Amino acid sequence: MTLSILDLAPVVSGGTVARALRDTIDLARRAEGFGYRRYWLAEHHFAPGVASSAPAVLIALVAAATSTIRVGSGAVQLGHQTPLSVVEQFGLIDALHPGRIDLGIGRSGQRRAELAAEASAPPPEPRAAEPAGGPPGPRAAEASAGRTPGPPAGEIVDGLLIPPPFDYSRLALHPQLAHAATLLQQPGARTPDFAGQIDDVLAFLAGTHEVRAVPGDGADLEVWILGSSGGQSAQVAGERGLPFAANYHVSPSSVLEAVTAYREAFKPSATLAEPYVMVSADVVVAADEARARELAKGYDLWVRSIRTGAGAIPYPTAAEADAHVWTDDDRALVQDRLDTRFVGSPGQVADGLRVLRRVTGADELLVTTITHDHEDRVRSYELLADAWDRP
Repeated sequence: MTLSILDLAPVVSGGTVARALRDTIDLARRAEGFGYRRYWLAEHHFAPGVASSAPAVLIALVAAATSTIRVGSGAVQLGHQTPLSVVEQFGLIDALHPGRIDLGIGRSGQRRAELAAEASAPPPEPRAAEPAGGPPGPRAAEASAGRTPGPPAGEIVDGLLIPPPFDYSRLALHPQLAHAATLLQQPGARTPDFAGQIDDVLAFLAGTHEVRAVPGDGADLEVWILGSSGGQSAQVAGERGLPFAANYHVSPSSVLEAVTAYREAFKPSATLAEPYVMVSADVVVAADEARARELAKGYDLWVRSIRTGAGAIPYPTAAEADAHVWTDDDRALVQDRLDTRFVGSPGQVADGLRVLRRVTGADELLVTTITHDHEDRVRSYELLADAWDRP
């Protein structure tokens, strides 16, 4: 199957971390029966609503509870650990579950520093809304009428919504996030260049590094790079001939930029003769659209908690979501994520995902579903797997 799962081990409102972890193991077993190709675990820290803070540990538990599905990270944040420690952890898991483990790697420390620098830089010189002498566009007309121009509209590319970009630089300066970043590394530690870190990972696995990683040397891991833009992650994945996973569910505005940059940078390797792309998506499936939308309630409030810098809250109930009073600023924080979810009946969601696959040229899709009730989440994945197999 060309569908895989990304799981954050969500803690729901009224739930516990222990319950979230048991639900993750249960979902992985059942997803294996549904025919999904991979089961990946995310890495999140300081989030009351996410239990997946140590993906290597959770991967070992899931791999032990399953037998055929590939299990991996989506992604290990390499800015928090050394390449050696990551290879040793995943090499240990591979020793007991050979040929089933994926090492998905994300770029973290460098990116945080870049975003903070962008946010603290002086604002650019103002530019005219339209070329001099040209007709005023709608945003210029709004400004001339004394109204603040709204956010730029998204565009539809061959049936796929590409929304306006979200400004992550403001989030990078949030005091809580800045403090959290210092707790993820030893005092005074600096994140090395990402390309060099990836080269070290590959050398440890191949046994060509100047020192030997045990376990890890010769481990049969699939190494993936995950990225949200056309920046260094996409470039490194392409230049090293590694498979690449692009984030439509986290950063939908830049998914096409990311996959294009990866393909343009791609060089054949011992791993791949040609590019291989996986694209992520937020999904909720139910028997009909109305039920799916009811199950999807709480998502906007959950995303808001992340983008305000507070960290993901325990996933709300529908009643808790309905009780929240939204402001225009609140909506602006989450609108791109709401507009790019795939929510509906099995046929509706499968059709939407086929559009995503066609427009991005994805070889595989990585779907993630969160609902307050565990059985609703399991059923969503089951319905999608059945619909995906039908023309």
